[in-house]
Amino acid sequence: MSDDSAVLIIAGPTASGKTELAIQLAREFDAEVVGADSRQIYAGMPIGTASPSVRQQAEVPHHLIGFLDPRRRYSAAQYAEDAIAALIAIRARGKRAIVAGGTGFYIRALMGGVALAPQYDEPLRNRLAREALLHPSEFLHEWLGCRDAARAGALEKNDTYRVLRALEIALAPAALVRDAATRTLSSEGFRYELVFLDVDRATLDERIERRTARMLDDGLIEEAERIGDGVVAASAVGYPQAHAYLRGWSTLAELRSSLTRATRRYARRQRAWFRGEPSTLWLPAEAVRSVVREKLGWSSKRAV
Repeated sequence: MSDDSAVLIIAGPTASGKTELAIQLAREFDAEVVGADSRQIYAGMPIGTASPSVRQQAEVPHHLIGFLDPRRRYSAAQYAEDAIAALIAIRARGKRAIVAGGTGFYIRALMGGVALAPQYDEPLRNRLAREALLHPSEFLHEWLGCRDAARAGALEKNDTYRVLRALEIALAPAALVRDAATRTLSSEGFRYELVFLDVDRATLDERIERRTARMLDDGLIEEAERIGDGVVAASAVGYPQAHAYLRGWSTLAELRSSLTRATRRYARRQRAWFRGEPSTLWLPAEAVRSVVREKLGWSSKRAV
């Protein structure tokens, strides 16, 4: 199979350098980038989601970044379908493809490692909505843990929307899941290698602290105020903390501290998720280029 039918998937914890590495490799190997981040999909939230900059996206074509209204819901099933469509289009243009992001459930869906239910079971959804009114978010999260421990481990206990959606999938009738769309990388003729950027804890914690400071300097609080706290996307790390500050519940110093802690917790969950992916290559960023050449068979098409 041609090396251009191979896909490089770059995963890693937040602040591990996925965006920068993907762009470097895309330049060198004439590739386009498909995002795999459940928050970077939303429009108008580039600061809090650490999305690729306008300059970076002009330099290298990106897909599934900043295209969705923050009020809209978006499932892993829809992501897999949209990502496959983007990858097929990239291949048709004679380009190579790099998938980059830290949302493990999206990447697992793309690889075909999870049953998805893109359709909605209205009675089940209504039942879960009633349960959410009767029980605290911790109860719902524990319920999900009994049905899908891996998915529960990747979600914040207070991310009620995503916990409910995951429960909806976990509790969906077998026929609904069986009828779900099943397009995956393998079914569409793509080989792939999944690498996870392995950054030591002390280094990552330092990067997260610097990123937190930069986000606040760049206008995270103003961005959070603009999108509001009642939209689906506002549950992303950083926005609840910013809204607490806007309500007067914390000082700026407390906001900085809580945001840093929340981001570090999120990074730990990302590492735990990918520990459960047996095909993952855990590598430092500088070793990924060798994987591209040796395992995917890519050779440089142009100088960096």
